[in-house]
Amino acid sequence: MEQLGFDFGVEPQPLIKVTPARLSLYDDCPRRYRMTYLDRPTPTRAGPWAHNTVGAVVHNAMRELFGLPVAERTPERASVLVSRHWRSAGFADAVQVARYAETARRWVADYVEAGGADADVVGLEQWVSATVGSDPAAPSLIVEGRADRIDRRGTELVVVDYKTGRRTPEDADARRSRALALYAVAAGRTLRAPCSRVELHHLPTGTVAVAEHTADTLGEHVREAEETATASRAAADRLTRGGDPDRLFPARPAPRCAWCEFRPSCPEGRQAAPAARPWDLLTPTT
Repeated sequence: MEQLGFDFGVEPQPLIKVTPARLSLYDDCPRRYRMTYLDRPTPTRAGPWAHNTVGAVVHNAMRELFGLPVAERTPERASVLVSRHWRSAGFADAVQVARYAETARRWVADYVEAGGADADVVGLEQWVSATVGSDPAAPSLIVEGRADRIDRRGTELVVVDYKTGRRTPEDADARRSRALALYAVAAGRTLRAPCSRVELHHLPTGTVAVAEHTADTLGEHVREAEETATASRAAADRLTRGGDPDRLFPARPAPRCAWCEFRPSCPEGRQAAPAARPWDLLTPTT
């Protein structure tokens, strides 16, 4: 006997898998997004940047530090971990390398000295994932990625993101950060605990920028992520069907073109700003 069923002639759309980094990149510059994720072979990239080296070293040292018992998270151990992970890519010379190695050691040691190492950590570079959408009954996205750190405070979780850049973050930056908001949603789902607080920890200054999200503010970030993800997938689909890559993924020239890794492959970017030197974005030392 033939089974009865319903067919409304509507093909369900597959969920779009995204990370906060992919979404941010598409919003900033669709061409850079295409060159990063879609073009094969990947276009020529610029060499390493010293500020990225410092950021990676500090993140690696902090990850290892917070994997230790609280009693072992000392300023001395933090400094040693920076030395263990240190790299010299992108710096001007050996003098600059030595200066920033010492600066990075001081940043993490001061962080610990100020009491930042007492956290109850439940995730280090934790992979988190959640199925979300502006309509809870019909989710459209799988949001996933690695959060720098997830703390437990009482019954709730807090997403922590380390920063080492030149600019000191403010609470408004934490509130506007789509990445932190999506990590909060995904952390809550993955670890099965409430998560509404997100923090930016700026190691050069010791500043902690904080945002306390509500269901409405998290929902707004999800809605914006959905719009970006839908637009990027539509453009990628048209590209697959033979669309013009430069029309579908246009460049968005801006001052940041000075340090874009795809500058060698982007005429508009080269015209937008003079090339930065690999060490120009380092946070000034004191």
